[in-house]
Order: sequence, then structure tokens, then C-alpha cells
Amino acid sequence: MRQQWRLLLLRPHRRPPPHEFIKPSYSQVNSQPNLHSRSFFTSFHTDTLDPKLSPSLPIFNSRFAKSINPRNPLSRSLSSEPALELKDSDHGVIADIFASPRGSDQIRKELESNNVVISHELVLKVLKSLESSPDVARRFFDWVLSCEGERLSSKSYNSMLSILGVNGFVNEFWDLVDVMKKKGYGVSKWVQDKALEKFEKDGLDGDAEKLRALFASGSTDNSPDKICSRVCKIVRNEVWSDDIERQIRNLSVAYSSDMVKMVLENLSIEPAKALIFFRWMEESGLLKHDQQTYNAMAKVLGREDCIDRFWKVADEMRSNGYELEQETYVKVLGQFCKRKMMKDSVDLYEFAMAGSNKASVHCCTFLLRKIAGGKQLDMGLFSRVVRIFADNGNVLTDSMLNAVLKSLNGVGRYGECNKVFKAMEEGGLVASGGLQSRIAFRLSSAGKKGATSEFISNMEASGHSSDYKIWSSLIEGHCVAGALDKASDCFQKMLEKEGAASAGYAFDLLVNAYCRKNRAVDAYKLLNDSVNERHLKPWHTTYKLLISKLMVQGGFKDALNILGIMKNHGFPPFIYPFVEYVSKSGTGDDALAFLKAMTSKRFPSTTVILNVFEAYFKAGRHSEAQNFLSKCPGYIRNHADVLDLFYSAKSGERGAPSAVAA
Repeated sequence: MRQQWRLLLLRPHRRPPPHEFIKPSYSQVNSQPNLHSRSFFTSFHTDTLDPKLSPSLPIFNSRFAKSINPRNPLSRSLSSEPALELKDSDHGVIADIFASPRGSDQIRKELESNNVVISHELVLKVLKSLESSPDVARRFFDWVLSCEGERLSSKSYNSMLSILGVNGFVNEFWDLVDVMKKKGYGVSKWVQDKALEKFEKDGLDGDAEKLRALFASGSTDNSPDKICSRVCKIVRNEVWSDDIERQIRNLSVAYSSDMVKMVLENLSIEPAKALIFFRWMEESGLLKHDQQTYNAMAKVLGREDCIDRFWKVADEMRSNGYELEQETYVKVLGQFCKRKMMKDSVDLYEFAMAGSNKASVHCCTFLLRKIAGGKQLDMGLFSRVVRIFADNGNVLTDSMLNAVLKSLNGVGRYGECNKVFKAMEEGGLVASGGLQSRIAFRLSSAGKKGATSEFISNMEASGHSSDYKIWSSLIEGHCVAGALDKASDCFQKMLEKEGAASAGYAFDLLVNAYCRKNRAVDAYKLLNDSVNERHLKPWHTTYKLLISKLMVQGGFKDALNILGIMKNHGFPPFIYPFVEYVSKSGTGDDALAFLKAMTSKRFPSTTVILNVFEAYFKAGRHSEAQNFLSKCPGYIRNHADVLDLFYSAKSGERGAPSAVAA
């Protein structure tokens, strides 16, 4: 049997379809003595548009990782790199939570509200940060022990033991040593050194001697770390053989799940050998694998060069009633994404969503962003993630779409936003008008003609065309891009679809854009047509702007016509530009036409006429003032104030004229 197994070590493998269960056999593992490959445990990060934002939220809906607040800035990243690592702030949050006694449920709520997920790495980092706060450390350790015991390892116990020793908790120190003995954990050398120093300093000679005796009896040699080191050394040194198995058996070790997990982690750079060891442990009867050891093996195999074996172990694990743990999911997903293995990443997401530990909303967003930011937009994978998410009773949100759009923008493919938008709508997304307005502006301002037209068509087909704000954003974008004809066409469509009641803002944008391009006359034509044919009522500010620009650009007669339209809409006349124009360059006939345009019944008030005469005199155009006076009605020519003004101007006795009223 052994000879046959050794030959099978070199058998090539095909990858089974994801989740296809195949009966395991360690003899199918291909072992290579010096397999050079990257360490699986490389951490991964997210690059963002804003470097201040560093998302690091839990991606499982476990006890401590539920639905993520969409306003939290993950959603704000454009990078194609993952963002699932521990935050430095987690240490401080945990210290605050455990600073005073609290109930278990309250602790859970605090952790959830701060998006903190308990992991083995976090436990070690927190304990290290609490070396000088033994009471807080004890509360934290006790809580993890009772609620998340699988997160504690030999290293965790030794870290807690060190805190007790250096802070003088002697009785608690020895109590924990006894607990560690029962678990098969030894006291590490660094803990012994620190505790001995404290015992000797405090004159605790008996405890110091007891600790020395503990080590003399073999605590160090038989510690899990030492045993793990010996096993790994044996496995690494040679190709797997009967002799390797004999050496491992001769260690006379009672293997626990913790021990096997530790060995697998240390063999991670040689995954083939780790898998051989994993298979042999159960076949030899030394250990029956459980969720902890299966997950440890999955972490080691979660890499590009072991992908078939990874899926085989994952399917086998689930068929045996065990689930993919959060830490395993995070590490494997990170490695897949780092190596651009997006299909396997989606397979892993589907695998997690099919189990009891559902991946979180944040994880769906993360994957959608990764797909959108990839070398090519794979809509098959994108739609698949959306479908898996929706089929599990989840609801797509604006923040998720916004995060995806940022990723598209980051790789210069914003023009493909219609594809992802449509896919997410098919998955149940009901995008807000505000988000659609931003999309509309982005497309039209970037000059994406085809994408903009497609967006409008999709908007109308989905029944969102009744939102005038979206139309306004489209028009504004065209104006920013300088495409005034397109902006004008879009405005006409808006009037057809929405009517003129809410078109004032969009029209103001359009008039401003025309005027900036020195096309005030064209803006007037648009205004005149829209008012007469579409019953548009422009804003007062729009009228004033257009009049001012027309006067500058030689549109005096058009500006006069606008005065009449303003009057019909109930707005007061805007006279300042006219007074300035006729006084500096207009004729008496121009002044008369201006005054007639202000009213349909009689001349304007004497005050307005006096302002016109004063402006003439201020401009030094006395003859034009006289010409204008000759054209005025008799009651104006004979008005006492008018006569006084002319007399003063002629005699030079009148001071500087007052400012012309607007």
C-alpha cells in the first residue's frame, strides 16, 4: 500500500467544479520537497481616492459582524486591492469597552456598533497593548474565553500569563498555568523570564523556584511551540515516506486540533506537504479533523497554485458538517483578489453565502468593486454576485452602487456605468434621484454621448423620467462640456416629459452657459420660444442676466422685448442696463423705446425719466438729452423737476447727479 501511495503522490489533478464533493484521499496529494511559493498569509489592503480612508470592516455576519453602515467609507475606494485588515483603532475601542465591568450582551452590542470582529490576531494585539492594564486584560480574556474560545491559542494564554506575572497577580498566574497544562500548553521562555524577574524583585522566592522547577520538568521542551517545531522540521526535511510517519509517531504526542492547526500554519509555505500531513493525521487515527483543522488547511490551500485542492477540502469540510470560518474567508478572499482570481473569489462568496456564516453586505460591495475595477469588466461575474446577494434576502443600496461607480471611475471606465446600473436594478436596486442625478451629470459632462443617450433611454424605460432633477443634471453636464446644442435638445425633451413647472433651474443653467459663450441672442430665442410655446416662466434672475448680456452683445431690441415678457410674468422691470446703454451710446429714439417698453398705458414715473436725463448729463451728452426731451409728452417737458434739472445742467450750478436707481 505504501509503495502505491508514493506513486500516487505524483498524480496530476483536474479541478472539480466548485463545491463538487469528492471523497478525500491523502494519497492523491502531489508532494514536492522544495516547493517554492509565496506565503499565503500576506495581508492585503485597499487603495482609495482619499488616502485618509482605510476601510477595514468585518465581512461576515457573525455575532460581531453584521450589516455594515453604508456611510462608512469603504464604499469610497477606487482601488482594485482588498481592504479587510485590522484597524489600529480596534485596540482602543476594545480597551474602552472592557475598561469597566459590563454584561456579555452589552459587550456584543458595543463591538458590533464599532465594527470590531474578534480574531486570533486581534486578541494577541489587544493583550499586548494591555500589559499595564491587568484588570482590563483579565475582563477581555475571560470574555473571549467564554464567548469566542476558539480565538485563543497557546500564544494567547502565554500573553495573558505574562500580564498576570509582571503585574503581581501570583495566585491568578498559577491558576492559569494549571489551565494551560490541562490544554497541553507550555509556558514560553519569554514569559518565564519576565515572571521570574518580577517574582525575584518582589522577594517571592518560593514562586520563583516553583517556576524554575516547572521548566526543569520539561515545560519548555514539551510546549506546543516546541512540538510544532519538531513536527514541521521532520515534514520539511524529506519527501513524505514511511520513515517520516515513523518519526512523527515516535514523538509520542497527543495531537489536538490546536496542535494540528499550528503545524499547518507553519507549513503554509509548502502547501503540498501540509496537505499530506493533514490527510495522514486522520488516516493514521491520530486525530479526527474538525472545523478548526479544516479551516486551517483551507487557509494554507487558498492560493492560485493549489486551487483544486482548496475546493476539494472546502467541499469535504461542508459535507462533514463544518463551516468556513470568518478568518479563513478573509484570508482566502484576500489572496484570491490579490492574484486577480475573480472567478474563484465569486465562487468563494457563493460558497460562504450558502453556509450558515453569511458574508456581509460589505463583502458584496467589495467584490462588486473588485470586478468593476478589474482589467476588464466581467458582467457575468458582476451579475452573479448581485444575484447571490439578492437571493439571500439582501437589498442593494445607493451606497453600494456609488462604491462601484467610484471603482469604474478609478480605472477610467465610467462610461460603462449603465451596465452595472442595469444589473443592479435587475437585482432589486431602486436608486435615488440624487444618485441618478450625479450619474447623469458625470456622463454628460464627460462628453460620453453614447452612454448618456443610453442612460436617458434606460431612465425613461424604468419610469424615472419624472424626476426633473435628473434632467437638470444632464443639462448642467452638457453645459459644462460646452455642448450647448445637446443641452438645448435635452431641455426640450425635459419640457416634453415634465412640463415647464419645474424647469426654471435647468433653464437658468442653460441661459448662463449661452451667455458665457457670448450667445445671448441665441439664449433669447430659446427663451422666447419656450415662453410662447411651452409656457415656461423663467426666474427673475434669469431675466436680469439675459438682459444684461444682451445689452453688452448688441441685443438692445431683444432686451426690450424681454421687458414685456417680464411684465407679463409679474416681475418688476430691470431698468439699470437700459439707462446705462441709452445714456452712453443710445439715441433719443432708443430712450423713448425703452420707456415705452416699460408700460403699456403711459410713460413711466417721473423718477425714472429724471434718472435717464441725469445719466445723459453725467455722460456729457447734453444734446442727446435735449433730443430725448423733445420727443417726450408735453407733461414731461413742462414738469418742474425736469425743467430744474435742465436749467441746473445748463448753468453748471447743479452738483454731481445722484446714482441711477436699479
